[in-house]
Amino acid sequence: MIKRALWQGLVAGTAGAVVMTLAEKAEQAVTGRPDSHVPARVLLRLTGRPERPGKQPLPVNWAMHFGQAALLGVVRSVMAQAGLRGPLASAKFAVVRLTNDQILENATGVGAPPTTWPRGELAVDLLHKTVYAFVTGAVADALAARDGAGPGQRHAAVRPGRHADVGPLPRGDV
Repeated sequence: MIKRALWQGLVAGTAGAVVMTLAEKAEQAVTGRPDSHVPARVLLRLTGRPERPGKQPLPVNWAMHFGQAALLGVVRSVMAQAGLRGPLASAKFAVVRLTNDQILENATGVGAPPTTWPRGELAVDLLHKTVYAFVTGAVADALAARDGAGPGQRHAAVRPGRHADVGPLPRGDV
């Protein structure tokens, strides 16, 4: 399961990043919002490399933007492989994506807690990360579905709902 989740997650996360980026570019064309260089600043600080004033190198920005999205896609793929699929699972994953960003941005001093952001910037960030989460989820779910039901789904099929008298699946069935 983990091998499948790894490659499927990288594919799903990359697909989510591509769609999120296209949505960001469309939004920027309408709002006039400039490109963010936060991803590059975070990566430069994590790797100990110097930052430039103002704009950061585009390849560094893309490396962090797409690299982080691809790696986090593995988390969503593990969810799908385990049987956590669908819109509710993608909504849960959106929180994981946002939390990951905030940990990295705040730990490196590049960002500030979202509660301090202007509401418009917060809304735009939430929108784009939600697009990423749902696209990544749709791809991860579709790829996992090719492998059949996950252990959680098979357990739920024994007797729908939560019941004290329904034990876990046998180890060999997981």
